[in-house]
Amino acid sequence: MERIILASASPRRHQLLTWAEVPFDVLVKETDEMYPSSLATEDVPVYIARNKALAVQAELSHDRIILAADTVVVLDGRIIGKPKDREDAVHTLQQLAGRIHQVITGVVLLKGEEEMAFSDITRVEFHPLTYEQVCYYVDQYHPYDKAGAYAIQEWIGVVGIRRVEGDFYNVMGLPVSRVVQALAARAGAD
Repeated sequence: MERIILASASPRRHQLLTWAEVPFDVLVKETDEMYPSSLATEDVPVYIARNKALAVQAELSHDRIILAADTVVVLDGRIIGKPKDREDAVHTLQQLAGRIHQVITGVVLLKGEEEMAFSDITRVEFHPLTYEQVCYYVDQYHPYDKAGAYAIQEWIGVVGIRRVEGDFYNVMGLPVSRVVQALAARAGAD
């Protein structure tokens, strides 16, 4: 498989690509994660991922496949971002407790003028959580860099998630099997 460029500093995306044995280098450019308010919720992560890929592409002097992704958590049609602080993280998890939400990861593969973009949606249901459980998780794991204020592979996922419908790894930040299939299809087209 061709060596790609991952336009992400996410340790979870690094781990997933490593597990899938996809060779990659990391190049990250700071990008604005704002999006037009008129954009449909499910299109937001692809829009942000595309901006990340384009920012990295502008730094390259050669054409390599760039993989960029963005993950959002959606509850009641509203995007829940990364928490601002402890209070926000606790509030977010209290909102998710006992309810079903969606995790949407947008993926963009970019090489020169060629682009492949898609999103993957996973439904996640939390058990009801006590205030003490929520505070324990926030204080022990500090989920301030995570959309929805949690990581499924941490304590809260192990004890707090009742059901996952869809790709578990999508909730970690990358629908890696779908990415591998897309890369293989692209390699077969060359």
